[in-house]
Amino acid sequence: MAYGMSKAALDLFTKSLALDLAPKQVRVNSVSPGIIETEVFSKLMPKEAITPFLESAAVVYPLRKVGKPEEVAKAIAFLVSSESSFTTGVILQLDGGAQLNTKVSP
Repeated sequence: MAYGMSKAALDLFTKSLALDLAPKQVRVNSVSPGIIETEVFSKLMPKEAITPFLESAAVVYPLRKVGKPEEVAKAIAFLVSSESSFTTGVILQLDGGAQLNTKVSP
């Protein structure tokens, strides 16, 4: 419950701060990644468990894959660039479409 509440709080904080700072032309956005294949997996799991875990996690994603760190980095680079100059108050979900799923199917 605490995890969900903290994520909701960060989303609301992003939107509130964006609204407060918009008159000063300060943009505020956040990134909400799903499962991202990072070095953390190699430290938290035995090597032989990593691939099966990532494959099973990908099932909930319509894109049928987990994210890569470079995909998150590119999204952040966009948000901090002038290319996103009309973007504020956005919570960019980088989760392969998982938020679209209403059911899990292989």
